[in-house]
Amino acid sequence: VFLSFQVFGTIVWILVASTQIPLPLLQGWVMFVAVTAWCLSIVFLSVFLFGYANRIAVNWNQADFIFHGATFVFYFGAFLLQAATTSLHYLPRKFNSTTQETILSGHEYNISIAASV
Repeated sequence: VFLSFQVFGTIVWILVASTQIPLPLLQGWVMFVAVTAWCLSIVFLSVFLFGYANRIAVNWNQADFIFHGATFVFYFGAFLLQAATTSLHYLPRKFNSTTQETILSGHEYNISIAASV
């Protein structure tokens, strides 16, 4: 399970970071959630790989349940924000401009959809 966090968290980093990030506040939270979950899953993985789980008196089932529950809530919130950013694709970048430049280009729109998923 922790390895899947590493793989999918890294994919989210790459996809969100490869766009021009038109709404830094929303997508900044998405990056924060992905980076924090990635780092914490590295810590959990290291604890189990190096045998510290046997030395530390913690209910690891409960800690694992709390970690995955909190990660689900934060990732779901990040999904909603990334999807909201994606849905603004057709809005103009500058409202008072005569050019028709949208917030996300076609390529960035596709990347943003992939990051949402």
